[in-house]
Order: sequence, then structure tokens, then C-alpha cells
Amino acid sequence: MKPAVRLTRAVSAALLIVVAVVGAGCSSGPDKIKPTELAPNPALLGVRLAWSARMGALDFPLEVKVNGDNVTLASADGVLRSFDARSGAALWQSANLGRIAAGVGSDGRLAAVVTRDNELITLDAGRELWRQKLPAPSYTAPLVAGGRVFLLTADRSVSAFDGNSGRKLWNQQRPGEALVLRQAGVLLAVGETVVAGIGGRLLGLNPANGAVKWDAPIASPRGTNDIERLVDLVGRPARDGNVVCARAFQSAVGCVDAVRGTLLWTKPASGSVGVAVDEKYLFGTEGDGKIIAWRRADGERAWDSERLRYRELTAPLLIGRSIAVGDGSGLVHWLSRDDGSLLTRMATDGSAVATTPVLAGGTLVVVTRNGGIFGFKPQ
Repeated sequence: MKPAVRLTRAVSAALLIVVAVVGAGCSSGPDKIKPTELAPNPALLGVRLAWSARMGALDFPLEVKVNGDNVTLASADGVLRSFDARSGAALWQSANLGRIAAGVGSDGRLAAVVTRDNELITLDAGRELWRQKLPAPSYTAPLVAGGRVFLLTADRSVSAFDGNSGRKLWNQQRPGEALVLRQAGVLLAVGETVVAGIGGRLLGLNPANGAVKWDAPIASPRGTNDIERLVDLVGRPARDGNVVCARAFQSAVGCVDAVRGTLLWTKPASGSVGVAVDEKYLFGTEGDGKIIAWRRADGERAWDSERLRYRELTAPLLIGRSIAVGDGSGLVHWLSRDDGSLLTRMATDGSAVATTPVLAGGTLVVVTRNGGIFGFKPQ
């Protein structure tokens, strides 16, 4: 189904929501593009379903947070849950916090989410510690690191809060275009630097005071009106050592040295979900379901695969010698890192895989739109 991309004006009051239909996905209605027919499962990789669980349905950009062997996640109805990924055993569950807009961030002790009422809420082992009213919505999971909670909001600002008290420590706001995507952006820690996506640029910020250390462009605005000029970094970024790679919505992928703050390369691309990187390649799924591997060193294309065209793919996850991606029918595909050939596939509950699969405790954890949680063990 062709995605309806939701935009919001980057102001802190009287937010104007605009709905636009863009992208190269399947169109709706009688002209819907049929997903590529799947080849028989070769079962070249041994995978078994180790456990499953259920939670509420999902209608927001969930990030499943991994801390060691544990995963923390949230459902749209406002409940956070933590599981041991090895066994699927529940560790804790929160009270109902209100409808969730973005999350989850966690350092293994503290967990943080943003509600649709524009409240940042931080918990300790499922118990609420504090909440702060925000001046603008956020669609990006908070970053919890170094005893602080960092937040990227739709007014193109990054803020830091004390993790224990909720006291606001600093705010860094940058000018940008009038519209931003109502979609998860880029926020991560690299050593002593907070890396945030603002518009089409990656910024390196000092976590102590928010001062800008460096500024590197992944993509630049083009066009004559606000929608044509829209450029935002979206989806989970990829990191390998000091190299951080990210995707600009429907325009580019690129990599930055996050210590020196230098742009290594950028290449045209047309996807809207995150990327994955290893020592050889950067991997991404395009809006039409094409899977591409770019050479990590220079961004030149190494291979691409059309085996899963129009199947509404998640961002890829690297696991062993394979790439794992979920699709819109609830299937999880394991593909070869070397050429994108199919190794095996597994089914979930038939609803779309909601977010990028994660690896914790030797288990691939997959979450679906209907709230299914599945733990797969490679054998």
C-alpha cells in the first residue's frame, strides 16, 4: 500500500498537519502494484521460533531498545514492557502512561517515551520518575545516556534533561525549513558526542551544554515550495566505530566520521527507513522494496536485489552472515550479506512487521503492528 507521508509545520504551537502521498511504494485502489511473488524458501539457514508474546497494537514509530540481553518496548495504548530476549520472560511492565507518540529510549535502568500530549516521561524499572511538558511534539525515541535524557522535537531542537530529576539542562535549536516529517529521526551517542539529525544535516553536539561540535550535510533542500524543499534524516542510523551513516527521506544516504565531523560520502537513494552498516557495506531498503548494498569506503553500489519489490520492507538488521528484514505481510526474510540471495524466511502473525528487528541475547526480536512479539533463534 502506498504510504501516506505525514508532515507537520516546525513550530511549537498550532501545529498544522499536512497529508501528502509520495514515494515509489504500491499505490492503493484498483491500480495497486502486486508485491513480487516469493521464491520457495531454500531454508539454507537454521532458524526456530523460541518464544512469542503479545502487547497492544502499534500506530507510532516504535524503537525496540536493546540493553544487553534485554529489550524494552511500548504499545500505542501507553504501556511499556521489558523482556529477557533469551527466554521471552517479562521483567517489568509500566502503568498506562497515555497514548505514545515516540519511544522507547533506555540505558538499561531508565526508560523514556513521549506521549501524544507532548509529555516526556522517564521511568525506572517500570515506575514513573518524572514527566515534563514539551513545547512541541516529538516523533523520535529519546536517547538515554550518561544519566541524561536527550530529546529531538519537531521544532528542530535538541534538549537535555537530568535523568533522575527531569530538570532541563540545555536546549539547542537550529533554523530549518517550514515542514518536518512526522516520522522518527536520528538521535544517538557516539563517545562524548550526541549526534542528531536536523533537516538534512547531521550535527555533533556537546552533551554537557549542547554546543555544536560539527555539522555535516547528508542532503540539501531543493525545489520552489515547502513540500518540494522538504529534507529530513529519518529512521534508525547505522554506526560502525566512529562512522555514522543515515538516510535523508527519499533523497540520499551518506556516512560521516563522527569524531572529525567530516562527510565521507553521500549518494542518491529513495527510501524512508533506516540503514545498517558493517566494515564492507552500507545496506538499505528503498521505498519500492529494492535492497541495496553500497560500498562502505566510497558509497559506490556493490549489489542490489529486487527479490522483495513492493513488499513494504523494514530497515535491515545485520545478523551473522545475513541481513534480516521484515515485510508488510508479517514475514521475516534472511538474506545473504554478499549478494542479497534468500537464505530463509519465517512467519509471524500475518500483520506487518512494525519496526526494524533487533538482536539481543542471541535472539532476533520482531514486533508486528498487531502487537505480536516473536523471538527467533538462529541454529
